Amino acid sequence: MDARRRRTAQDRGADAGLGAPVDIDQLQRRISMLEQELAETRNVLGERTEELAAARGANRELARALNSDTSKRT
Repeated sequence: MDARRRRTAQDRGADAGLGAPVDIDQLQRRISMLEQELAETRNVLGERTEELAAARGANRELARALNSDTSKRT
């Protein structure tokens, strides 16, 4: 096979997923990094969920207090 045909065959192989072997170590490092990022994001989400629950509770209490003051005036 001449060089031009070989390149074309290599291009077709790469398009079909038959290209150069994947760097497994690099992929594992990427997976580890993404897992760490996911864990951190979940922690932030948990903290914000707790803050939201607390804010909602405070809002309910303020609404109750406001409603009880309003009902006493009428």
